Amino acid sequence: MTAQSQILEDFYSERTRILDALATEENKHVIMRLVGALAFRTHCPQFGYIQDALGREFTDIDFASYHSYFEDIVRILTGLGYEEDKMVTRLFSDRRLLFHDPVNGRHIDVFFNKLDFSHVLPLEGRLEADSLTLPLAELLLEKMQIYELNEKDLIDTIMLIREHPIGESDDEEINASVICKLLAHDWGFWRTVTKNLDLVDHFLGRYEQLSDDDRDVVHQRLKDLRSRIDATPKSMRWKLRSKVGDRVKWYKDVEELADR
Repeated sequence: MTAQSQILEDFYSERTRILDALATEENKHVIMRLVGALAFRTHCPQFGYIQDALGREFTDIDFASYHSYFEDIVRILTGLGYEEDKMVTRLFSDRRLLFHDPVNGRHIDVFFNKLDFSHVLPLEGRLEADSLTLPLAELLLEKMQIYELNEKDLIDTIMLIREHPIGESDDEEINASVICKLLAHDWGFWRTVTKNLDLVDHFLGRYEQLSDDDRDVVHQRLKDLRSRIDATPKSMRWKLRSKVGDRVKWYKDVEELADR
């Protein structure tokens, strides 16, 4: 059986096949963490059904890593049957790799050191905080830093916050200290994230599949996180930029991300 024929159609099963390959003795030194919808699902065993109930579909399997693992990642994913997009490698290898699934027509993006969309979410020193996915704080910020949220972003965020409390550690908590520190030094990042947290809260009522308890828990956790963000002292840079406010654009336009 060829490596390509082993690529599985089911997203969750294929996710597991890749994670199992990363866990082998040969590859366990490679830091490569899930991002996107499958990462959210992986970290929400109790409330993962919310994605299904609200019609959330998977489209791709993506990862974040450090550039130092470039060669290992190419070896691992090509060995699993994926085809490296060598044009993307030539143009963008310092920031990302792209691999195509020749069996199911999907692809894998691997982002290095940061997620750079509407804002820059730094990842250096943070990927070690979780063994399978981005840490929960970064998972939340992965969605909340997108200026124009889509319904997929809303669903994933509601599910994540329903599953995990706001706290001060990376141990099955959304680490508010990480979020507050990043936002206290970047007014634009703060502006987008706080706008989106308010939007998530506003749209909780649109999903009849959520129970009253679901809505109440998510609302209270959003309120808790927002209070912590507001109470964090802001840097001089933040204060100076805040005086300009919305008169100057504070985010970057990004192309639609199929499975963000």
